[in-house]
Amino acid sequence: MEHKMISIADQVFEELERDILSGLYERDEVLTEMKLSEQLHVSRTPIREALRRLEQEHIIEPTSKGMKVVGITRDDISDICEIRLRLEGLAARWAAERADEAGIRSLKETLDLQEFYTQKQDPECIKNADSQFHQTIYALCGSHSMQDTLNPLHRKLLKYRRVSVSAKSRAQKSLEEHRAIYEAIAAHDGENAEKLTIAHVQNARDNILNRVIVSLSE
Repeated sequence: MEHKMISIADQVFEELERDILSGLYERDEVLTEMKLSEQLHVSRTPIREALRRLEQEHIIEPTSKGMKVVGITRDDISDICEIRLRLEGLAARWAAERADEAGIRSLKETLDLQEFYTQKQDPECIKNADSQFHQTIYALCGSHSMQDTLNPLHRKLLKYRRVSVSAKSRAQKSLEEHRAIYEAIAAHDGENAEKLTIAHVQNARDNILNRVIVSLSE
């Protein structure tokens, strides 16, 4: 089994990114090295490195008092959805063309989990299963470049995807769309997998923009 070594700075970065994108840290909240060092019980060096990377991700920005949380803006959401719209269809096409039987079984297991949690109406678990479904397709497409591009974009919509799937009607519709995408990939039908995925991302985008973006401050 392969074990991935993760530095303290990497762990701090992942935790802070998750907390910012999930809304734990509010927009305009100021983060300082000292405050974070005390909260996370690590030295200021990995904190400094993590903050530098978060600044590069454009989800925090420097001020005279520390690093201010920017999070995801209206324009960010619109841009991310447009990029996903153009790339995820291709990822699904490649997955349909390249996935082996083990990969297809893995995708089906994730779909089954999503169906289970949708029936239970558990938004947090639905969101996690939804993420895993997309991430599995990124892995099955056989392109590290595609994975490296799409995974961070999908992650940046964390907070808004959770709110989106809390609507029972959208959660059920998303499950149905995922099932159709799975069936196309399992049939190695790249053209249909691409078409269905583009439609799915369009629907997800419209739902987020219509239901969630109004909650963002200017």
